[in-house]
Amino acid sequence: MLMRRGSRNAALAACASFLFTVAVTGCGSDDPGNAVAPPAVRLYGTDGNMGNSFGAEFTDQAGLLAGMKGTTPLTPLSEDFKTRLRSVAPKLGDVVYAAETYDAVVISALAAQLAGEVTPARIAEQINGVTTAGTQCDTVGDCLRLARSGADIEYRGVSLKRGGFTDAGEPSTATFATLHFDTNNQINDGKTEFVGAGNEADTTRKRPPAAERQRPNNRSEQPLTIGGLLPKTGDLAILYPPLAAGAALAIKEINSEGGVLGRKVQWVDGDDGTRPDVAKATVREHVAAGVHVIIGPGASGIARAVLPDVVAAGVVLFSPCNTDAGLSTVEDKGLYFRTAPSDLLQARALADVILRDGSQRVAIVARKDSYGDGLQSSVRTELERTGIAADQLKLLSYEPPAGPATPLDFSAGAAELKNFRPDAVVLIGFGESAQVIKALAAAGVTLRH
Repeated sequence: MLMRRGSRNAALAACASFLFTVAVTGCGSDDPGNAVAPPAVRLYGTDGNMGNSFGAEFTDQAGLLAGMKGTTPLTPLSEDFKTRLRSVAPKLGDVVYAAETYDAVVISALAAQLAGEVTPARIAEQINGVTTAGTQCDTVGDCLRLARSGADIEYRGVSLKRGGFTDAGEPSTATFATLHFDTNNQINDGKTEFVGAGNEADTTRKRPPAAERQRPNNRSEQPLTIGGLLPKTGDLAILYPPLAAGAALAIKEINSEGGVLGRKVQWVDGDDGTRPDVAKATVREHVAAGVHVIIGPGASGIARAVLPDVVAAGVVLFSPCNTDAGLSTVEDKGLYFRTAPSDLLQARALADVILRDGSQRVAIVARKDSYGDGLQSSVRTELERTGIAADQLKLLSYEPPAGPATPLDFSAGAAELKNFRPDAVVLIGFGESAQVIKALAAAGVTLRH
């Protein structure tokens, strides 16, 4: 859904470059009174920082985020689903990735039911097939009843609406939302826009092993056990409430429909800490506890860190919010899946938003990890493809803070951006992106509200 402007963009870029040169030289005068004021900067975010919890980082700077917009994978959610979410999390604010988490848990349960056992390898063999070429169903109860009869099913739940999974175990299509912050530093739901991306033709055509038809009183020797590897703490903790709510609702509804293979599904909580060491320790605990499927982690970089341990243990890893495009081809022995779409799709949606606003001189600031590096590169590619010249783009990266007690110092980067004089700054990061914005404001960069 990317808007392309071709030669018109090139002409505008050339014009902007000329005006910028005039502004810097002051038409040959050293008189600061002749200098052109720098442009007001539009702020853009991505799925790691576009949420109400992020806005809470600015309690002492009311309205600083007003006008900031960004993209996130988000399907239009029904009021019924939101009400059900709040039945397990009454104080829930954001709903970003709640649907993807719900679907990851439900798909895992349906795959186990179709496999007729809770062995992780057998569950993995069924996961892609749960989403393709069968009788369509969109509720836990209907899908479980079909699966118990051994029928092929095509799950179309909350986030998975059009195409099923690809060969790589991820959605072939997705819906992205453009979110807007208001003067209270909160998301204005009334301005949210949705756009589709992806291609249904990329849905896998491979057939899973034949499903097991449930016999009367068929009961697994042990319950399906699912472990959480979600960011309760760390830089991505702002996303934890909706992730946790989505998982809790799925477990509740699966068990209210009789569970899987005659037993209630068990949930074992766990934190990924948005840190490799914390996540690896949690994975070890889950493996020791006999967990069959792990839901998470939150960050793509954490997935890369723990995936070798998960694969070695022969456990399924199923993330609701990993978006690093490189994870589509990572070596996983068929055990890694995600309900979140690749950042190749998000980059196209975000570039479209930036171009529709008329921005021509763009800085892209990203955390230095697989998520930040990958999405930064993809956004740059999409902007260049539409005619924005390479010298009108500036890429900056920063090392993520070592922990919550280590604040990010972006003062030097803010000064560099001020000298670049962008009309748009894209922030690809998690909670620490708040420090980037505060540093820009402290450096005297005028933010466009």
